Formats: sequence, C-alpha cells, structure tokens
Amino acid sequence: MKRITILIADDEMAIADLIGLHLTKEGYHVIKAADGQEAIQAVQTQSIDLAILDIMMPKVDGYEVTRQIRETNHMPIIFLSAKTSDLDKIAGLVRGADDYMTKPFNPMELIARVNAQLRRSRLLSQSSAENKPVLETGGLAIYPDQRTVTLYGESVDLTPKEFDILYLLASYPKKVFSAENIFQQVWGEDYYEGGNTVMVHIRKLRKKLQEDERKHKLIKTVWGVGYTFNG
Repeated sequence: MKRITILIADDEMAIADLIGLHLTKEGYHVIKAADGQEAIQAVQTQSIDLAILDIMMPKVDGYEVTRQIRETNHMPIIFLSAKTSDLDKIAGLVRGADDYMTKPFNPMELIARVNAQLRRSRLLSQSSAENKPVLETGGLAIYPDQRTVTLYGESVDLTPKEFDILYLLASYPKKVFSAENIFQQVWGEDYYEGGNTVMVHIRKLRKKLQEDERKHKLIKTVWGVGYTFNG
C-alpha cells in the first residue's frame, strides 16, 4: 500500500522538523522544503498527497506556490502562517488553500486537520469514481468526474472549494443551504466563524459565473437564511 506523502514548506526548519516528527509518528512520509522554490520543485518531481505551506518564505511565497500547484493538482493545502488577521485567513482560503492555521500552533491540532483533509480528499475521489451524471442548466455544465465546469462552452477556472460549493448547490436545486451547512459539507469541519469564508467564496464564484451579466441568477441569496441554486 502506497504511503501518504506530505510536503512541509517552511524556512524555519525547527518548525518543519517538529511537524515532520509528529507526521512520521502518524505513519506519513514527509518531504521538507526550506523555501517556495524547493516546494514547487518537490511538487513537480514527486507524488505528494498534501502540502503544509508557510506564506512568508524566501524566493517564492506560499501564495505563488499554491497558485502553481492549483494549475495541475487538487491536493489539499494547509497554510501555517504567522499572519493572524481575519483578512489574512480569508486571503489564504480565497487563493486556493483548503485550511489555514496560525503560529504558534498545537501540533496535535495540525495533525487532526491533516487527517480531516486527507479523509475528505479520499471521499471526494471515491465519489468521483462513481461516474456521476453531468449537471447542465442555463448554459452551465458541471462535470463531476473531471471536476470541471463550462459556461456556454467556455471553461471556467474554479478553485477546488469553489467547485465543491457549486456542485453541492447544483445537486440540490431550490434547496436553501445556510453558510454553516456549506462550510461543514465543503470544508468538513465545525462551523465556528466560517461565515465570511463561505461568503467570499460565493462572491468569487458568482464573478466567475458572470452573474452580474445574467438576468437569471444561478446562485440566489435567501436573505437571513443562506444560498440556493436557481437552476
């Protein structure tokens, strides 16, 4: 059975070593990178299942590493950063991360989040293998197996979380999902203060679906309740 490989990219090697120690005890294979350039090289040359990235790294920052990973790979990405404001967290999630933790951190909590992200990734892979039908409405086509979306025949570039939100809503047209429902089902975690995160992802998703130019809005806000797919 293939061992799960996790990339740790952090220029503070004491932190990388600490995380690596805990992950190794959990049975994971660990690869370390001291800067963003090494992280990109590792992703390009090795089979990696999850990445833990610092944001403020030499040569290439964590945002750019994430952007390059997302061009070809949907692996879970967790930002582990000293940037602690809510805006920093939202920016990290919007730029493609699946989770965000701040330093200082509890190693056991990080391990729990790693396990949760890998579990969710495994379930999504199994779900895709079931050959679900294409969802089509109003010029929008969703291809679950390929995790791709087209709008009037043109490809729409969505982040993994944006795709998951769209597919969740489109799978249950007219059903209203609260921000809490969406966060729990897409992120696979307890809600806490995930409302802003969901709102930001919905806003980005609407922009990519050209909602401002459509009379018939695909994603409708039900004020005070949540969101629904108006397909």
